[in-house]
Amino acid sequence: MNSDKPLRMILMGAALVIIIAGMRAAQAILVPFLMAVFIAIITGPLLTRLKRRRIPTAVALLLIMTGVIAITALTGMLLGGAISDFTATLPDYQAKLQDETANLSTLLQNFGIKSEDQHFLKYTDPAVAMGLAGKLLTGLGGLLSDTFLILLTVVFILLEASTFKEKLRAALGRADDTFENLEGFLGNINRYMVIKTWICVATGLLTTAWLAVLGVDFPILLGFLTFLFTYVPNIGAFIAAVPAVLLALIGLGSTPALLVAGGLIVIHTVIGNILEPRYMGKGLGLSTLVVFLSLVFWGWVLGPVGMLLSVPLTMTIKIALASHPETAWLDTLLGEQPEGTTAN
Repeated sequence: MNSDKPLRMILMGAALVIIIAGMRAAQAILVPFLMAVFIAIITGPLLTRLKRRRIPTAVALLLIMTGVIAITALTGMLLGGAISDFTATLPDYQAKLQDETANLSTLLQNFGIKSEDQHFLKYTDPAVAMGLAGKLLTGLGGLLSDTFLILLTVVFILLEASTFKEKLRAALGRADDTFENLEGFLGNINRYMVIKTWICVATGLLTTAWLAVLGVDFPILLGFLTFLFTYVPNIGAFIAAVPAVLLALIGLGSTPALLVAGGLIVIHTVIGNILEPRYMGKGLGLSTLVVFLSLVFWGWVLGPVGMLLSVPLTMTIKIALASHPETAWLDTLLGEQPEGTTAN
């Protein structure tokens, strides 16, 4: 086996297929667990800071979980009714968008472009984008029903995290290099998730404020959608902006829709090109192709929530690959263009 590399690669590929099939079959259990891990990673540094101030673990954990429950309850109050209303009115929005597409087709015919030459309209139906947004929001609404299970899992993860390092040292023995690599791996994931979350919050709040000023329907819901998709670099901003622009076009007209698009471009440009590189650096980037493929792959494996977790999950794999010299070359392939090289 050690000398027969083709056979080893085949077996590794077969094992990977089995793992992916198992993940997809266990979607109902895996998605809440991954959300719990996601929340635990974000709140972990806060627990560490409270313990450094000599606050008992139980009290610190109670404070953190109270804050998480309050944020979850507030989110449910703000989004629960909005998701139901949006889902109920989604067929009307899709019908209006189809009417707008038909008007565009008529306008193109007036300019001499025949209907049989308008193939691009068949593949760029805006009603499909609205339907995708509706499915995503419905999936998030279903996830709220697992709130108790998710929060309970977060509690156990945080309790276990306090003794995790000691268990690792006992399990690894004198393998200091392995422990340092694993500790650096976990630290990089934690840093990435915490900073990225604050950036997503700022983007979502600014988007909500801009849409509310312009009078677009469901500004809080669209801002929350922007918050979620900001986790997806490069293409997430575009995906989140499509429903907002379409709702502005339907309800307010073309000029407000252009204002919405312009405002969102400014928000994402300032945050994505100025604030995010300043606080996150450029060492954890993913190529645009990898981002897109991870969005499709994790969405297929884990459903709508998997699309939102696609980049954090891929980043976890990328950081894990970078932590070991034998797999560092895969980290390079997943990353952006190396420094000192120029694209042709």
